[in-house]
Amino acid sequence: MEQVKVRALALPAPILEGRWRHPGDAALAGLLPWFEDPIDFLRTPQEMERESRSLDMFADDPPSAELFREVRGSSHPGPVELPWLDVEQAVLIAVNRRPGDDVALALDYRTCPADPRVVGSDFWTNPRQCAWREAAPTFSSFVDALGL
Repeated sequence: MEQVKVRALALPAPILEGRWRHPGDAALAGLLPWFEDPIDFLRTPQEMERESRSLDMFADDPPSAELFREVRGSSHPGPVELPWLDVEQAVLIAVNRRPGDDVALALDYRTCPADPRVVGSDFWTNPRQCAWREAAPTFSSFVDALGL
């Protein structure tokens, strides 16, 4: 299978094989009980590329970077760890269904380029500041848990 990249990061095979589809809100709630807002899965690399541009916009604006806890790892003095997201090592794979919710799931390539972890934006624990938290240790385990 040909390697497809978004933001210079290789997408995992299940996305390219057509298995990446929304499993239903109940299945997501079972796996991510802390994730309260509905999300839509991004189905194509083009959608992921388009939506992931917002990561750059927020990281490049200091007040937004602080609110959304998004930073460019290449310009950060030390390692970027959760609850922060290194936008240079992330691709959005699901985004808010309702406009204005500003929530997402992302592939986080800091852990493994071949099987990145899945992280989600958490605005429910502290509504004043986002905290990126692990949704699954690997994308493959996330897909398996959802039966995709």
